Amino acid sequence: MEQIRFAVLGTSMISDNFIEVVSACPRAQYVGSMGRSLEKAQRITRDHGGERAFSCVEDVAACGDVDAVYIATPNAIHYDQALSLIRAGKHVLVEKPMASDEAKVARLFDAACDAGVVAMEAMRPVHDPGIAKVRELLPRIGRVRRASLRYGKYSSRYDDLLAGSHTNIFDARLATGALMDLGVYCVETMITLFGVPHGITCSSVLISAGREGLTGGAIDGAGTITAHYGDYVVNLDYSKVTQDLLPCQIEGELGTIVFEGVDGPTSGRIRIRGKALRNAAKSGVRSVGDVDEEITFDSCDNNMAFELEDFISCVMGEHDYEEYARISRASLAIMDEARRQCGLVFPMDDES
Repeated sequence: MEQIRFAVLGTSMISDNFIEVVSACPRAQYVGSMGRSLEKAQRITRDHGGERAFSCVEDVAACGDVDAVYIATPNAIHYDQALSLIRAGKHVLVEKPMASDEAKVARLFDAACDAGVVAMEAMRPVHDPGIAKVRELLPRIGRVRRASLRYGKYSSRYDDLLAGSHTNIFDARLATGALMDLGVYCVETMITLFGVPHGITCSSVLISAGREGLTGGAIDGAGTITAHYGDYVVNLDYSKVTQDLLPCQIEGELGTIVFEGVDGPTSGRIRIRGKALRNAAKSGVRSVGDVDEEITFDSCDNNMAFELEDFISCVMGEHDYEEYARISRASLAIMDEARRQCGLVFPMDDES
């Protein structure tokens, strides 16, 4: 198999971004899209040089010209669509979060194993070489004691909700909210860098009071997770109702790493601490002999290219996707516990 032929479920901006990297990849070919409207799917397929638009998942599953499917539909239907396609013998790359809870993700991986296909979550930082570079630098800062990973971006959809309009991104019936949309980046980056914590504590900022008719139940606009690793802690801060201007930071006994972009580092620096000084509060100087270095990350206009290349490598049998599956399962388990602590319940939870 020289090229992997892709169909795309979903017609949002992120689907367009994925089609762009597929079109630029010599080992991939874009076949066509499926959307809620066949007319829109036809237009997007035509605009991106595809050959065939699809009206439903069943059409995609039955198409012999499709090897793999990228799923970028609402979170709540990821599981059913992915399972149907896996059983039809299609490889699936499912936009984050892969499903609404860990139990469903586990069933998808089991089904993929039984069908002899690859199922993988589209989670950009897990595949971004920038995060791998941060991980490689960790030994230089000594024993890690504290870290902060954050992603806060004010959503224009929050304005819609405040105005009394329904929006998919804040709807428990669609398994959305701040944790599922942005917090997931922090969780999966944490697991990639540090492994699975011993336990977590979560606090959420709920924005659904008085709006349950629009949100379908409790929904979070922001939150904080503290992950406990025994001799250090990692704080995860995420928000869709405020703008976070702080960088991510990892603090070790010998130094500190700072970087911008939990979903794919764009810039950063590492400071190796010199000799600590006493009376620092009076002098304003905490240490002498500090060494600062800029961290250079590989530039990429669209880092979905990295997850695409890793997915193709797994489909081609060049790379084992077991580690990616482990990260996805661990991430959803943490998010399940975070939701439990904060009273964030999705209707499809009862199906697990």
